[in-house]
Amino acid sequence: MRSSGLEGGIAIVTGAAGGIGAAVVRLLLEEGARVVATDRTAEGLHEVHGGDSDALRLMPLDVTDSSAVDALVEEVEADWGPIRYGVNVAGVLCNMLAVDTDDAAWRHVFAVNVDGVFHLCRALARRMVPRRRGVMVTVSSNAAGVPRHGMAAYAASKAAATMFMRSLGLELAPHGIRCNIVAPGSTLTPMQTGMWADEKGAERVIAGSPETYKAGIPLAKLATPEDVADAVVFLLSDRAGHITMADLYVDGGATQRA
Repeated sequence: MRSSGLEGGIAIVTGAAGGIGAAVVRLLLEEGARVVATDRTAEGLHEVHGGDSDALRLMPLDVTDSSAVDALVEEVEADWGPIRYGVNVAGVLCNMLAVDTDDAAWRHVFAVNVDGVFHLCRALARRMVPRRRGVMVTVSSNAAGVPRHGMAAYAASKAAATMFMRSLGLELAPHGIRCNIVAPGSTLTPMQTGMWADEKGAERVIAGSPETYKAGIPLAKLATPEDVADAVVFLLSDRAGHITMADLYVDGGATQRA
């Protein structure tokens, strides 16, 4: 079988204490990568992943703090080696009508979903460019490409992160650095289930909601975190060596677009 090329490479993953981020960490470790798993608290990371090992480091990080991001990247590179892969998974939901969204809520969702992506990608790009090697993937959302009722701030933040990644990919392509996006739809994570009123939440999501103009899922199932992680790790791997600026939807056909 053709190698993924991930073995031995150092990856940093944000939002790694649960859901898609935790699944990405597990899959990267299975592929032989060395992983720096970050999230807001050390407690959350240790609860999910246990503890540090030869291949895994658990490091708390607030992605909205650019100085903290720069310091962590510098520390990892000084102590462990050059970071080859960056994965932005950290994200927050803002599930309210635009007219009910106050300034603080708007700024918070953009601080995490957009600023956080910018901070990590900038820190990594500054180091990857001289080496002419590296790959970055951001987990966005299919809401970046399809309007969502009651999710204007969230959708806008994901659209901003998506276009940032594509523009960054254009800038970094001449240096041999690839930048891609994975856009999940409804996925079995706490972010998704936290919006459900009862045990029929999954059934309603799959069926769709005409009253809020939301299409159903043609594959008739929700994604698992592993479904999304598989797409992320593929785009990081050498098997995707000629793919950059791509926006890969992993949503069971819900948006009916490529």
